[in-house]
Amino acid sequence: MKTVKIGGVPEHFNHAWYLTLKNGEYKAKGINLRWEDFPGGTGQMTQALRIGDIDMAVILTEGIIKDIIEGNPSKIVQTFVQSPLIWGIHVSHHSQFETIADLKGQRAAISRFGSGSHLMAYINAENNHWNLDKDLKFEVIQDLDGAVKALTNGGADYFMWERFMTKPLVDDGIFRCINTLPTPWPCFVVAVRDEFLESNEGDVKEILDIINNTTTEFKNIPSIDKTIANRYGQKLEDVQEWLSLTEWSQEILDENAVQKIQDELWELNIITKRKPYNQIVKKL
Repeated sequence: MKTVKIGGVPEHFNHAWYLTLKNGEYKAKGINLRWEDFPGGTGQMTQALRIGDIDMAVILTEGIIKDIIEGNPSKIVQTFVQSPLIWGIHVSHHSQFETIADLKGQRAAISRFGSGSHLMAYINAENNHWNLDKDLKFEVIQDLDGAVKALTNGGADYFMWERFMTKPLVDDGIFRCINTLPTPWPCFVVAVRDEFLESNEGDVKEILDIINNTTTEFKNIPSIDKTIANRYGQKLEDVQEWLSLTEWSQEILDENAVQKIQDELWELNIITKRKPYNQIVKKL
């Protein structure tokens, strides 16, 4: 049986992977798919891909594109979630900050450099016409637990993370969400290490067929809203809203989206070069 290591964030977006693993669907096809949670997000996963700790990742689109441009020997093989990620911009519940303007020049908590929380802080700054050199400061906090500590203890001033996953912290009076920022592109893709893909393309196709079969019908699974609410500590109405806004994909990431992301990263001086579409995306 072929062992394949895959990573992703421990969030509701990836519940379909949990279901297919629980049902033994990969083993039925001779694949021992081993899932690893990466609470540190994109930056943690890009590093794991680079050093071969994982073979595949379900990862933020802009983060993996940036890292492929910077030499990560991987390719995007499919869009996983077509809809935007809605980032909540959070401060401590007791913070003096009330608006986005109040955050100019303050310290952004980020999981890692190169992570989604890092890149979206730049996009937020650009949207608000801040000076990217002077008005952005960063504190690395590793993960969501680190963000709670940093904002509560004054180690950082604001934190950007997917707003539905942080909603329980808002409800509990730990964070306040002062605004939101959706990504202007599909939010999650599946990426695979080049070395693994070259010799295991058939297994990768089989894995994608299985997960796509589940995501196609995901919203129609009986009581899926209650299941997700219980598993991820969410309020039922929040899960229902999230489901209404989220669209999974079974298609390749198109060239226009790749170009748009590269243009945005270039404008923000996050990347210093661009790559052709076929050096970032591989159609299976």
